[in-house]
Amino acid sequence: MTHRSSRRQRNAPTISDVAAAAGVSPMTVSRVINGESNVRESTRALVNEVIRKLNYAPSAAARSLAGGEEVRIGLLYSNPSSAYLSEFLVGSLDQAARSNVQLVVEKCDEDALEQSVIDHLVQGRVDGIVLPPPLCDAKPVLAAVAEHDIPAVAVATGRPAETMAAVSIDDRRAAFDMTRHLIELGHRRIGFIIGNPNQTASAERLAGYRAALEQAAIAGDDGLVVQGLFTYRSGLDAAERLLTLAEVPTAIFASNDDMAAAAVAVAHRRGLDVPRDLTVCGFDDTALATTIWPELTTIRQPIVEMSRTAVELLVREIKDRKNGKSGAPQHLVLDFDLVRRQSDAPPRG
Repeated sequence: MTHRSSRRQRNAPTISDVAAAAGVSPMTVSRVINGESNVRESTRALVNEVIRKLNYAPSAAARSLAGGEEVRIGLLYSNPSSAYLSEFLVGSLDQAARSNVQLVVEKCDEDALEQSVIDHLVQGRVDGIVLPPPLCDAKPVLAAVAEHDIPAVAVATGRPAETMAAVSIDDRRAAFDMTRHLIELGHRRIGFIIGNPNQTASAERLAGYRAALEQAAIAGDDGLVVQGLFTYRSGLDAAERLLTLAEVPTAIFASNDDMAAAAVAVAHRRGLDVPRDLTVCGFDDTALATTIWPELTTIRQPIVEMSRTAVELLVREIKDRKNGKSGAPQHLVLDFDLVRRQSDAPPRG
């Protein structure tokens, strides 16, 4: 048994293998693994790509090359979309493993608990916190982070705070592009389901929808804009309101895939064919978008990559602080894609 274990260890890629494949020194690989800032971004990207290709799992010895002590980061979550949260956790856990940091996941559902949860994390000696939506915009959470002066990264906020690192996409542009896509298909009555008003991304997506209509000289109709909460249940209610209007929309653009899936369900219940009678589009491109029929045309938000990047940014800031370095928080904007599937078509007639 010992012989087999040793053989597996000998066959596993080492930090030297990664260094050789990337054309850098083992020390540089170690700096990338430990999230240190004194590495060129092009080199960091190359090393991370080699790590993924070789499926390299850093060892304690690799960590010690940079003399780094254990880093613990907290991830707070409070999201009604299990599909979104699942993808977010995949990226966070993957990058935490690659960065050799411990990830502490804490649920934070009620406003009254937000302060106490952060206090608990800080007392448990976490070195930084990742804030996915909606906590990225929660004022009590942001205030508590500032009070403790702990490094944090806000993910998918529509309006990043100047004092905190952030990773997002251009929500306004993404919603603009989807609305323009529907207009180019020939739709003029386009219903829009807004996301939860406590998230800044919701307002940005609504602004993008309205800007596209204005550019196309299509008069806005407040009756076509319905409030949702990013939940499937709220999507059902919003779609019912839209599809009982005297003049129903020919397309519905929902601010996330959960609400779009609900709109498809309401359409089917009312005997409408999607997309022949009604086009439905979503936002996020979570797994839900391809597990319903018809599959959703949607905006692909790189959720996994955003969460990975957030962990990377956070680890780098923690290392910089420990080394006495300081700098302005980074605000990174990642690319999005408009993914067209079976749920959209030109309006009938």
